[in-house]
Amino acid sequence: MNMQAIAALAPVIPVLTIERLADAVPLARALVRGGLPVIEITLRTAPALDVLHAIASEVEGAVVGAGTVLSGDQFDKAKRAGARFAVSPGCTPNLALAASTSGLPFLPGVQTVSEAMELAEQGFRLLKFFPAGAAGGLNWLKAVAAPLPGMRFCPTGGVGADTAPAYLALANVACVGGSWVAPGDAVARQDWTRVERLAAAAAGLKHP
Repeated sequence: MNMQAIAALAPVIPVLTIERLADAVPLARALVRGGLPVIEITLRTAPALDVLHAIASEVEGAVVGAGTVLSGDQFDKAKRAGARFAVSPGCTPNLALAASTSGLPFLPGVQTVSEAMELAEQGFRLLKFFPAGAAGGLNWLKAVAAPLPGMRFCPTGGVGADTAPAYLALANVACVGGSWVAPGDAVARQDWTRVERLAAAAAGLKHP
C-alpha cells in the first residue's frame, strides 16, 4: 500500500510513545479491535524498535509504522523491525532520498506553504501538518486549500477528541494523528477496555 491507501484505512492514526515493551501488543490489539488498525510508534524510547517488531509480528490486522524518523539509518532499522510506513516531523532532501531508497511509504511533516510545495515537487501529495495546533490549525488548512490543490494533510500535534471532527470535516484532510486514544493513565493501568472504547469512538469519525 502507498501512504494514501494507508491513511484511508481509518480517520485517526494513534501516535504512541511506548516506554514498556510489555504494553505494545495488548495496546495495539485494543486499538485494532476498536477500529484503528494504522498505528504510529514514535522512535523516542529505548524499546521503540522492539515495540515495532512485536506489533508487526503478533497483532493481526495492525498496519504499524515508525514515527519521529529523522535519518536514513532509522528508515533501515524501522523497515527491518517490520514497519509498514514511516513518519517524520519535518523533511530534508537527505531524508526524502532515504525514504525513496527504503521503499517505505513516507509521511513527511510540514508547517509552511513553501515546505509543502517543495515536497509536492518531489511527488509527495499527502503530508503531515505538524505541529498543527501551534502552526495555525484549522485556519491554516482552510487557507491553503485553494493554492495547494490536490494536496492533502494529516494534522498532528494538538489534535484531540474535541478538535478532530472539525479537522476531518475539511476536504484537504485525509486523517488526523493523535495520542488521545491511548491516554497515559489507561496504559499505565493496562486498561485496554478503555483504550478500545476510545478507539471505537475515534474510528466512528468520518468525513461528512
